Amino acid sequence: MEHGTASLLHDFAPLLGAALVFVLIFRKLGLGATLGYLVAGSVVGPQVLGLVGNAESKLAIAELGITLLLFLVGLELSPSRLWQMKRDIFGLGLLQVALCGIAITGVVWLATHFSWAAAIALGLPLALSSTAQVLPMLQSAGRMKTPFGERAFAILLFQDLSIVPLITIVAALSRNPADAAGPPGWQLALWTVGAVVGLILAGRFLLRPLFRLIGNMGEREMFVFAGLFTVIASAAVMQALGLSTALGAFIAGVMLADSPYRHELEADVEPFRSILLGLFFLAVGMMLDLGAIVERPVFVVGMALALIATKGVVIFGLGRLFGMPWRSALALGLLLSQGGEFGFVLFAQAQNALLIAPEAASVFGAIVTLSMATTPFLMMATRKFRAEPEKKDGKTPEGPRHDGASAVVVGYGRFGQTVAQMLLAQGISVTVIDTDVEMIEIAGGFGMKVYYGDGTRIDMLRLAGAADAELLLFCTDGDPFDAEMIGAIHHAFPGPGIFVRAFDRRSVVKLANAPVEGVFREVLDSAVTMARAAMASVGVDDGEIDRTEDLYRKADAKRLLQQSETGDLRQGRDMIFTHARVSAASGTVPDDAG
Repeated sequence: MEHGTASLLHDFAPLLGAALVFVLIFRKLGLGATLGYLVAGSVVGPQVLGLVGNAESKLAIAELGITLLLFLVGLELSPSRLWQMKRDIFGLGLLQVALCGIAITGVVWLATHFSWAAAIALGLPLALSSTAQVLPMLQSAGRMKTPFGERAFAILLFQDLSIVPLITIVAALSRNPADAAGPPGWQLALWTVGAVVGLILAGRFLLRPLFRLIGNMGEREMFVFAGLFTVIASAAVMQALGLSTALGAFIAGVMLADSPYRHELEADVEPFRSILLGLFFLAVGMMLDLGAIVERPVFVVGMALALIATKGVVIFGLGRLFGMPWRSALALGLLLSQGGEFGFVLFAQAQNALLIAPEAASVFGAIVTLSMATTPFLMMATRKFRAEPEKKDGKTPEGPRHDGASAVVVGYGRFGQTVAQMLLAQGISVTVIDTDVEMIEIAGGFGMKVYYGDGTRIDMLRLAGAADAELLLFCTDGDPFDAEMIGAIHHAFPGPGIFVRAFDRRSVVKLANAPVEGVFREVLDSAVTMARAAMASVGVDDGEIDRTEDLYRKADAKRLLQQSETGDLRQGRDMIFTHARVSAASGTVPDDAG
């Protein structure tokens, strides 16, 4: 036991240390984390420094990161989002994968003289681009919400969807006797359909009640366990049937995409996905056969250039076919010209199916790595050439799409409901987060989409879209906020204006130095409204009512300012209205919650 623990520490200390150093360097250079992990793995692996070995066992564990990634992809696929992007996803995306796959298969066959089965097993994965590299580049350039960014995302989304059928194609071409002894294709197809239907039914009648129970209990740790159980159990069912574990994880995500627990699941599973996916790339880097690459450097460089040129030309043509300006089409082709991380997964599948030799998997893994390294340089070198000319008004033809303001409302009780409905009435899109499962279900019955989760968590707010929102409105009951918490939220999301519901004046005092645009005591205005109605009922003149309200509000605001500056609720006692203004003399401080 001690030997096993010592061995684990001996392996992971240099592995994680190298990953930390190289990822920071590569991110600083704008080359992305994926390349950093690959280089770190190759450096500490058996072929360079030899600090860590047994990459195969680490790869087996780390493949769970791919499974979790597919689960998160499934969680993104809500029917409404798919419907809005259907033309680009299933038109442009399908044509990109198919045409690039066919073209690159032909290039591989001509360059290597491999069998057609081997060329297909290598060419189709090379049609996929790197989601892990492209999306951060779009986000840092502020182009995610432009028509260009949406089309790039649509292609990447279809590529993620195509992973499962590509794995199936590789399995169908398998030369492995173990695979040949398996069930016939028609039986496998029936099992696949049955498994998918079974998982969907399990999601509706088992998983959703399970998450509802956990939500009622308020146990966040159990959400983590339940999320991981969902992914692993779905993958295990598929594996037991001899099917793709990736398909099981993907279906698990899709069947929960419309549930109110989606954001909470994303927030809880994402850290495990990030860690395991990083470990996956580290293991792939360790397994790269550098000797085989050194023996054929011209082939590796030439194939990488051929891959970039082929994908760039095909995607440029498709962009023009779908009505994109030639500059945008060129940018799209260059941005998606690299191979992707799922190429490593599919190369491993092809190797297990005896379609390609381990040396070929290593060489083509190096080709993918090199192509990924060129993308940032290509985008930087062609920036001026690709830039859209300015119009006479000084604006470029393609800018971010402004679909109106958007808001994230945390808390959907009696206070939050009023705020959200008034915003919606003005055409402002609203995302609502709450931890009350019963309230979430009631809201769903009225057609309102409310997500389960703790809206004070920064990772939850990020998944709910706080980074792109224009308003953050905290409408939760009680007194959960202070200036430090709101300051951390503002630091993470400096763009949106922040508004906070306060329980009483003590809550307002706690938020005195917080970076907010407004703090609102929950009963102040309703109390003022009631007092106005009471005065009117006994015949007080409307002008006098207005004067009294103005007098009270000014005195209250002045007193609150003094209390906030000093932190002492006893300040301003002489401004409290009493029967004979005797509060100051009595030395008592009313417990006013208004």
